Amino acid sequence: MRPDLLKDVTRIVVKLGTGVLTDRRKQPDLAQMKQLVAQMAAQRQAGRDLVLVSSGAVGAGMGVLGYDKRPSDLSELQACAAVGQSRLMATYDTLFAAHGLHVAQVLLTHDDLEHHERHLNARNTLCTLLARGVVPIINENDAISFTEIKFGDNDLLSALVASLLPADLLVILTTVDGVLENFGGPHARVIPVIERIDARIEGLASGTTSATAVGGMTSKVQAAKIVIRAGIPLVIASGRKPATLARVLAGEDEGTLFVPRPTKLRGRQRWIAFFHHPKGTLVVDDGAKAALRDGGKSLLPPGLARCDGDFAEGDVVRLCDLNGTEFARGLAGFSSAQIRAGKLHRVEVVHRDNLVVL
Repeated sequence: MRPDLLKDVTRIVVKLGTGVLTDRRKQPDLAQMKQLVAQMAAQRQAGRDLVLVSSGAVGAGMGVLGYDKRPSDLSELQACAAVGQSRLMATYDTLFAAHGLHVAQVLLTHDDLEHHERHLNARNTLCTLLARGVVPIINENDAISFTEIKFGDNDLLSALVASLLPADLLVILTTVDGVLENFGGPHARVIPVIERIDARIEGLASGTTSATAVGGMTSKVQAAKIVIRAGIPLVIASGRKPATLARVLAGEDEGTLFVPRPTKLRGRQRWIAFFHHPKGTLVVDDGAKAALRDGGKSLLPPGLARCDGDFAEGDVVRLCDLNGTEFARGLAGFSSAQIRAGKLHRVEVVHRDNLVVL
């Protein structure tokens, strides 16, 4: 399965977590960064496009500013990010230059990817850099972004970047060898392939106790949900091994492979499905759910059980079944006020062309 899925990969997004980039002093681990850059440079020199999503700015800034653990105060987090980001980029610039490669810093917020015009501009910029042989290095704009620094993580960002391009493969390099069964026990083992993310897989994921990092395996599994729905494979593997990327691209049994859905989403579908904080929820009955999910139909007023939240026409909304389970997202054809007024007849509350089944 792996060789077939990975044989034609020409565009890779690599995500590096804080844990694989910094040492015990919370400073960038130069020897470790050097071997990681060597791996990525080898893929770039083999003709593959490569985009790097790099954590480590807050961690690097913590060491400079004397923090032993990740601060909880927003202004202190932003100060760490501001100090650490410049140090991080300077290090990457030097390390990639040793391989004859140029890098470019791209700092993003969720708003940049949600707003459609800025979304397309971000994609065009990244594609232009790749066409010029430059390695884009992406991070969240933590020095100014409230939501991302409080709730966000670069696992999610890497999934969104992979979906934005789109990439042929996302590789998340971390401090463990993959998704583990019996984590912490005497018989822990890596799950080599995950074809479906179910309750068991989510139960195996757990948060992080790292002083510098955010997320842990839970956020990586959430990122996997995005990319596999977009039709992009994901591999979670160790960033401590010197040949991980080469082994992954060779189709060898390295890390955990999440198998993508067979049908890739188009660019506009990816934008609707993944790049928004939904403004409201439309709860539908069982008949409407079947028509939307299996029949390729639009959402009509008779199938609507409830409208929650306040949203305008054109906003992205969640579509949930009667149990509250989200199964689709779409652009609302009418505002929440118009829908709740109950005067809509023979119209499409969400048109099929503006709806994506998750």
